[in-house]
Parts: sequence; structure tokens; C-alpha cells
Amino acid sequence: MKKILAILLLLLLFSCQKNKIVAKTNLFYDKAYELNSGGKTDSAYVYYDKAEDVFRLHKDSVGMGKCIVNKAIILTDKGDYYAGQELSLKAQQFFDKNDKDQYAYICANYNNLGIASNNVKDFPNAIKYYDLAVKYADSIDNKLTYLKNKANTYKDEKKYSEAIKIYESILPQIKNTNKKLYARLLSNLENVKSLNNPNYNPEPQLLQAIEIEKQINDKWAQNAGYAHLSDYYIINDRKKALLYAENMYQIAREIKSPTDRLEALQKLVLLDPEKSVKNFQTYLSLNDSIQREKDKNDSKFAFIRFDVEKIKRQNAEKEVELLYKNAGIGALILVLVGGIFWFRKRQKRLQQEKELEVKNTQLKMSKKVHDVVANGIYQVMTKIENQPDFDKEGALDELEFVYEKSRDISYEKEYSSDILEFDKKISNLIGSFKNDEVNTFLAGNGQNIWANVSHTTKDEVYQVLRELLVNMKKHSQATLVAFKFERDNNLIQIHYTDNGIGVPGDISYNNGLTNTVSRIEKIHGEITFDTQTEKGLKIHISFPAF
Repeated sequence: MKKILAILLLLLLFSCQKNKIVAKTNLFYDKAYELNSGGKTDSAYVYYDKAEDVFRLHKDSVGMGKCIVNKAIILTDKGDYYAGQELSLKAQQFFDKNDKDQYAYICANYNNLGIASNNVKDFPNAIKYYDLAVKYADSIDNKLTYLKNKANTYKDEKKYSEAIKIYESILPQIKNTNKKLYARLLSNLENVKSLNNPNYNPEPQLLQAIEIEKQINDKWAQNAGYAHLSDYYIINDRKKALLYAENMYQIAREIKSPTDRLEALQKLVLLDPEKSVKNFQTYLSLNDSIQREKDKNDSKFAFIRFDVEKIKRQNAEKEVELLYKNAGIGALILVLVGGIFWFRKRQKRLQQEKELEVKNTQLKMSKKVHDVVANGIYQVMTKIENQPDFDKEGALDELEFVYEKSRDISYEKEYSSDILEFDKKISNLIGSFKNDEVNTFLAGNGQNIWANVSHTTKDEVYQVLRELLVNMKKHSQATLVAFKFERDNNLIQIHYTDNGIGVPGDISYNNGLTNTVSRIEKIHGEITFDTQTEKGLKIHISFPAF
């Protein structure tokens, strides 16, 4: 027995000895760094993962931490903020905060946590992480960058005085050493001052910042400066606001920034009545293009991450197989076979689950884009086409709201629109479809109808009603549309009637009606379509009030 144990020990020592061969360099990490620097972040993510495995093999915890931080930053840059936070939190365990040589990775990791937290509007944690990034900053430039990010978070949180203090503390330090950062921070400072005090005129200093940016050819910063100027003059001097919005749009085209073009178009829709319809159509086309490209990239990267995890499982399987082979024990070989069988079965199941998850995510994304973005934009477009005296500033606010929703869809943020009381929100929705050709009528929509109804149910009902109105506008040719709301204890009923051409007896559910039915089912309600009327359409909806 002792001889067998001795042989086994020698085999294990020999196996371990092979793993102790330490490479002087990690070629996978070098390749990942090269790809990341060149903007090829998808491929860089794969190589950082491979490099992490090599560092793990050689028990290099700092190397592992570096790879994880870089993967976290890539995820955050792609808008997957929660996944970026998760990896950054994981990376902390691999660094020693007492070793100043590691400060560069520690502060970069805290900065990524701050950026991700700010983007999900977790402002207190964002400030906390930026403070930690400043504490462990490995250079003056990085420290100033983290302070700038902290000031930007205060601005997003509308704590303008705090943001102003930080900007004003940084500017004297870089005035003669870093023109690019100085001009950008000066622009940010003037913008925040005008937000903090409506009577403050930021134009002279903003133009000074833009002049510096022209000298150093920093067009991205010029674009932001023109946006600040247009925002400032949008109330008091619409001609100047239009001029600066046009400058912003031109620069956005030169730097090929679709999101900045979208923001500029929003301003032009409001400020240029003669071209508002044309600009709005351009806005719609560009917004659709951005969303399609984003969905395509998100789907591609999801599969890349899935392949990375699959390779990890395969490598783990090979390591287990090698261990049992070196041991040379028949009983363990049987366990190995069972383990491999289990791994393969689990791998197949996980792959099927992942494919289903990706498919469901794509379907869910499509539904969200249709309900939240498409119908919202269609509602605003209806106002522009049919109501000559519509409130353009209100329309811009609605466009901004739809735009923010379309940006936040990627990280599954739920919305609860509590700015208006819900009965007023419903009234505004139905009223927005009224024009010279269509009259809308509303009865019973009082505050008592919606008492104690959950935000989730309200959101679903709002999307259903908007879908019915959009379908009416597109297909029914109706001139009269009526909604009646009733509540009996905890049961709410909505009756919809129009005098349009009706629908065939065998209703064909397009994407909109399919979403309508699924939304009502989601809140445990029922919907029936009365197709027996001689003319028009009647729809009855009922659902519990909770």
C-alpha cells in the first residue's frame, strides 16, 4: 500500500512540476492589449480571457486581475453596465492595495465601477468609487480625470454647486499644461453654471473653449460646446440656438457620431419649423439605423461571451482528464468517464439554454423597440402632421424621453412614468390622436379608476391603449373613437369603440395586436374583439386592479 501511495505521490509531483514552468511573457495578453488599443474590443475580450487562463496556470494573481479589469471595461464601454460592475468587483480580490506598483490597475478598476454606477444612475456609489479611484491614482493626469468624472456625476445628479467646485479646483492646475482637458472642463463648467443660475451667460467662455478646441482640432469637444450653447439660447434667442444646433449637426457629421447627430436633430426639429418634418423623418431613419446596429453588435458580442465560457468548460474538462491520466488509478478513470459524460451533457444543456436565452432576448428587445420606441415616435409624428399649433417644446421633451428609453433598453431598465397622474396621462394620450379628421371621446377616466393599481399594470395598460390608437390611425379609417372606463370593486373594464372599417371575422394578429394580447395576459386580464358589428370595431378589456 505504501508503495502505491509513493508512486501516486511521484506522479502528482511530476504533474505539478510541469505546471510550474513560468513564462516570462504572456503572448495572449500582449495580443489582447494590441487589439484593444486598435479598437477591436470584441477580439480583445477573447484574448484577455485566454491570457487570464495562462496567468491562472502560473498562479499570477495580478495578471489575472489585469485581464478581468480590462474585460470589465470592455463590457462597460459596450453598455452592459451590470456585467461590467460584476467583473470589476471580482477583480478587486486579485490586487494588493499595499503595493503601489498595482495602483494603476486598482484605480482603473474603481474608475470603471464609477462609470458603470453613474450610467445606471446609482449616483452615491459612483461618487464613492471615484473617490477610491482618486485615492489610488497612480498619476496626476489620472487623478484629474477621476475628479472630472466625479464632477460629471454631480452634474447628472443636478448637484451643480458640488460640480462647480471640482471644475474650478482642476482648471488652474492644467491651464498651461493640458489645453485639451482645460478647454473641455471649461466648457463643462460654463454649462453647469448656466444650469445652476439661469441668469448667468456662459457664451463668452464657451466660445473661448471652442476657439482653443479649434486650434488643437478637438472636434468632439467642439460638438459638445455647440450643444451647450444651443441649450442655453433655446428659450431666450431661438435664432442663436438654431445657429449653434446647425453647427453641432455639421460637426457631428464630420466626426461620424450618430448619437450626436441624433441629439442635434432633436434640437433642429424644435428650432426650425420650416424643416421640422424633414428633420423629424431624418431623425426616425437615423434612430432606427442606430438601434439595428446596436442590436446586431449586442447579439454578436453575446455569442462571443458564450463561446468564451464554453472554451473555459472544455479546458476544465481537459484538466480533469489529465489529472486522472497522471494518477493512473482505474477507479478514478471510471469517475473521470462519468465526469466527462456529465460535463458534456451539462455543456449541451447550457448551450441550448443560452441559445434560447439569446432568442428570447432578441424577441423581448424587438417587442420593447416596437412598443416603447416605435409607438412613442409615431404618437409625436401624429401631432406634427395633424395639429398645426402643437406644443413643439412639449414634443421635444417627448422625443427626448423616447430617445432616453431607446438608449436604456440595452440594460433592461424598467420605467415608471409618474411625472403626470395616470388619469391625465391617459387623457393626453387619447387626445394626441385627435385632429381635423378624427374625433376622440373619453368617459369615466378619473383618479378613482386607477387607485392602488400597480406601476407595472399601469405601464402595460398605457402601451395597450397606445397600440390600439396607432392601429386605428394606420388601418381603420375611423372618424370617431371612444374610450369608456369603469371600475367595479377590484375589476377595471375598458370599452373601445370606433366607426372604422372594422376587422375580418378571422382576425390576423400582426406584431402590434400580438403584443397587445400578451400584455393583457401578463396582467391577468382578458381582451375580446367584437367583429359582429355592422360597422366599426368594439374591443372589451378587463383586468384586476392590483
